[in-house]
Amino acid sequence: MPDPSHHRHGDPFTRWLRADAAPLTHLDPDAPLEDLEPLRAVIGDARVVAIGENSHFIHEFTLLRERVLRFLTERCGFTVLAFEYGFSEGFPLDAWARGEGTEDALPGLLGPSIPVGVDAPLRRLRRHNRTAAPPVRFAGIDIPAAGGSLLPALAPVADYLRAVDPEAVPLIEEAMRIAASFAGGSAADAAPAWARLEAAEQDALSAVLNRLLIRFRSVEPLYLSRGDRRGYDIARRRLEGACHGDHTFRAMAGLFSGTGLTADTSARDLYMAESLLWHLERGAPGTRIVLAAHNAHIQKTPVSFDGRLTGFPMGQHLHSVLGEDYIAVGLTSSTGQTGEMRRDERSRFGFTVEPTPLGAPEPGSVEAAFTDAGLGLSLADLRRARRPDVGGDGSAPGPDRIRIQGAQLHTPVLDAFDAVLHSPVSTVIGGLGLDAVPGPAPADRTAGGGST
Repeated sequence: MPDPSHHRHGDPFTRWLRADAAPLTHLDPDAPLEDLEPLRAVIGDARVVAIGENSHFIHEFTLLRERVLRFLTERCGFTVLAFEYGFSEGFPLDAWARGEGTEDALPGLLGPSIPVGVDAPLRRLRRHNRTAAPPVRFAGIDIPAAGGSLLPALAPVADYLRAVDPEAVPLIEEAMRIAASFAGGSAADAAPAWARLEAAEQDALSAVLNRLLIRFRSVEPLYLSRGDRRGYDIARRRLEGACHGDHTFRAMAGLFSGTGLTADTSARDLYMAESLLWHLERGAPGTRIVLAAHNAHIQKTPVSFDGRLTGFPMGQHLHSVLGEDYIAVGLTSSTGQTGEMRRDERSRFGFTVEPTPLGAPEPGSVEAAFTDAGLGLSLADLRRARRPDVGGDGSAPGPDRIRIQGAQLHTPVLDAFDAVLHSPVSTVIGGLGLDAVPGPAPADRTAGGGST
């Protein structure tokens, strides 16, 4: 017979949450930050703090994340803002954030990139850096164009090789020729175009990228004698990004055809983790990085759907290397809308974002616990919940799922995240140019789509 007191007061985690979660007062990024002070205890002395979101393109998440980024840079001494944004493309944005160029140059620097919310933080960073010493830097960590094109990485590598290794220029130009034939705004349109290439072209691209990377490593002393260490390191990392992007096209094609290898798409997350560490290792003494990315990238546990392992996220790699120096803060909501991403090659980025009502939180989810605890905008330090008494006899250690867009990602939430920020409502941002395209939808493709 069910325990009536359990029904009235919730499970042990919900009771703990009701008593321990810290309420937040507002979402205004320009308003006072005092309500975020409980976050200071969560982050401690960590060198990397990741702030997530369960869906891109959400208004409340954008505001709350901007508040947290401001809190960490202005009050907690974080010196780098890293984003789920191309490693190669991040360097001109860093220069702009530190004062180079004109105020109105940012749209041109961002170009046709997916609007994942980097614009407002960059503008705030530039304003902050007018009086900050040293300035807070910006860092991209992702494969080029979120998997949409290899060209943002290959073009500057070509410039580098023209200066230090003219013999290799025909190789990089051949890679750029093939890459240009399927380049798009995101993996959602580039991957199907890659899949339609002749196998000989696919293989030629992989072969030339691999040859270039091995040459970079093999003749490093030659390149350093003709240039400097920083130039070499950046060019090599860009080339590695192109290689990981090329691998990701193959992995996605296998995923959508049903012939892929287990967790093969993890190559992108590995690249992001290694890029983050690249920036951390090359930063000034005392460098601390705040990272903005999707929950499914920052979590510290494997990603699985329907009991099938699909990937090892960036956060798992970072936790393995950094231990307690890596803190993952998930961001989720209980009601409102989510932005479901639908593949559509007619659209600007190869996908559309459809505002979709959220269903009631599932039993066992962290969202259900926030709802049952009667909490609105709030922060929960999950490390404080990692106690046997919170799970009663230890058989129910906490929520076993968290939202990912309109679905549920099944994972032990207390292991996946160190804290969770909760917004009671979420709404999709309008005016992004990601609306559904009128007319009949094209036939489904063998590769593409998914989260950015």
